[in-house]
Amino acid sequence: MSEKQLPASPLDEPEASPEPGWLPIREVARQTGVNPVTLRAWERRYGLILPRRTAKGHRLYNDAHVARIHAVLAWLNRGVAVSQVRELLDREPPSDAEAAPDSPWQVLQTELLAAIEALASRRLDSLFDQAGALYPTPLLCERLLQPLLAELERRERAGAGLEHAFFLSWLRTRLAARVHQHNRQGNGAPLLLAGLGGPPLEPGLWLCAWLATATGSPLEVLDGPVSLTELELALPRLAPRALLLHAAQPLSAAQLRQLGRLAHGSTLPLLLAGPAAAVQREALASLPGLLLAEDPPAALQALQNLPARAPEEPPCAS
Repeated sequence: MSEKQLPASPLDEPEASPEPGWLPIREVARQTGVNPVTLRAWERRYGLILPRRTAKGHRLYNDAHVARIHAVLAWLNRGVAVSQVRELLDREPPSDAEAAPDSPWQVLQTELLAAIEALASRRLDSLFDQAGALYPTPLLCERLLQPLLAELERRERAGAGLEHAFFLSWLRTRLAARVHQHNRQGNGAPLLLAGLGGPPLEPGLWLCAWLATATGSPLEVLDGPVSLTELELALPRLAPRALLLHAAQPLSAAQLRQLGRLAHGSTLPLLLAGPAAAVQREALASLPGLLLAEDPPAALQALQNLPARAPEEPPCAS
C-alpha cells in the first residue's frame, strides 16, 4: 500500500507493549499532534525520525525522538517544506523573526485550485492525500485549507460559485469520512459538535471535527443549523465530554440569551468556535465558563487543554 493510501487515523497501528522510557506510536501521536501516517512518512521518505522497532515491527519512540518531532514542527510552522527540514534539524529551532525559506503552501494551493477549476475530484483526492501524509492536520488546516477557502470566497469570475460549491461538497465528504473512520476505533464519552447557523455546507464545523479526531474522543457531529433549545435535548442522551458550537455568523440576541442560559445551567465544558467568537468576543466573554476559538486550530488547542473526564464515583453504601 502506498503512503497516500494509508488511512489518516491516530489509532491505525496496534499498541506496542509498554517499556520503560519508550512510547508507542499512538501515544507519540497524542503528545505531538502528528498522526502515525505522517510519522511513518517522515521516517520512510525523509529519514527525519528513526524509531526503534519491536520484534513484531511496532515502532517505539523515546524522549529524544519526541523532541526531534517538535523540532520538525518548528521548521514546518515557519513555512519550510518537509523535504528541506532534515538539513536544518541540527540548527537551533527558528525564531519568529527569522525569515522563512520558500514555502510549499502556495504551490499546493495552486495545484488544488487547478483541480477545483477542472471539477476533478480524483485529482483533489490525490493531492489531499499526498499533503495529508506529510503535514500534520492543524498545519494543513491553517496553511492550506483555510487560505484556499478564503480565495474561493473572494473570487467573482464566471463559474466561481460552481467551483466553490464543488469544493465545499468534496471537502465535507472527505472530512466526514475521516470522522467516521475515527469513530469506528474510538470509545468513551463523545465530543458533541453542532452548527449554530451559516450557509449550507459551512466548512468550519467539519474542519473543527476533522482536527478534533486528534483528541482521541469519538465525535458526534450535528451538521446544523441546530437551535440551542433543541440541542439541550441531546445532552442527556449523548452525555458528551464537551460541547463545541460553531457559528459562522454573529449570534442573534435570542441566541445569545439561550447560550447564556446554557452556560449558566450546565457544568459541561462549552466552546464556541468560528467567526462569531471574534466578532462578538466582548459579549461572549461575560458568559461563565465559555471558551472561545476564532478558527479550527484554536478550537483543537482548547479541546486538548480540557481536563480528562474523571470517572464516576460509586454510590456510597447506606
